[in-house]
Amino acid sequence: MNNTKETIEPTGFLLIDKPTSMTSHDVVQVVRRVTGIRRVGHGGTLDPFATGLLVIGVGRASTRELQSFIGKEKEYEAIMRLGAVSDTQDRDGRINETNQPFPTETQFQEALSGFKGTINQIPPMYSAKQVGGRRLYELARAGQVIERQPVEIQISELELLSFDLPLIKFRVRCSAGTYVRTLAHDLGQVLGCGAYLVELRRTAVGNIRVSDALPLNDLTKETWIRQLWQP
Repeated sequence: MNNTKETIEPTGFLLIDKPTSMTSHDVVQVVRRVTGIRRVGHGGTLDPFATGLLVIGVGRASTRELQSFIGKEKEYEAIMRLGAVSDTQDRDGRINETNQPFPTETQFQEALSGFKGTINQIPPMYSAKQVGGRRLYELARAGQVIERQPVEIQISELELLSFDLPLIKFRVRCSAGTYVRTLAHDLGQVLGCGAYLVELRRTAVGNIRVSDALPLNDLTKETWIRQLWQP
């Protein structure tokens, strides 16, 4: 008679506040190392320079449910810089000054209002979207720029938080698949002075707030299981 008991693998979600300079996959690797569980995934990529809420699924059952988080609305706070453009549309790219005049706050507010609601957005070349079986960022790194089809997105909330030229801070709540750095870039094009994103923080996924998240450095082998969240 075999009295060996099968080990039940813990499952649930960790709400992590991702630090900057890490990929979302880096965070997954840290969680695997801390928990000792291989079945770990995340519910929506954050760029390496971005910070904020990352929903991590731990265990077989939870990783299967991650798609529901990927499809939820996201909320961000972002800082864009006017007067320059970036080939990646963010601070990590090659920056070129435009030497064009800045808008007034009123002009910026008028431009901002044009991006609310249902709009079309062209995915950036430096993105993980696939065209012909290859990711766009792979083509971009090879020096290729190809035509991309616009994607319909929904921006339900868009609010100016501070106007301190050349830096502008704003809050946006948007549908899944929205590129906030492309939003900043497109705003710069409309204003005629150019713009790129310098900071990005995800503050919410659906109704889950980053204030409920755990800083990644606080995740330990002794305490992680108490942090598991069940929807």
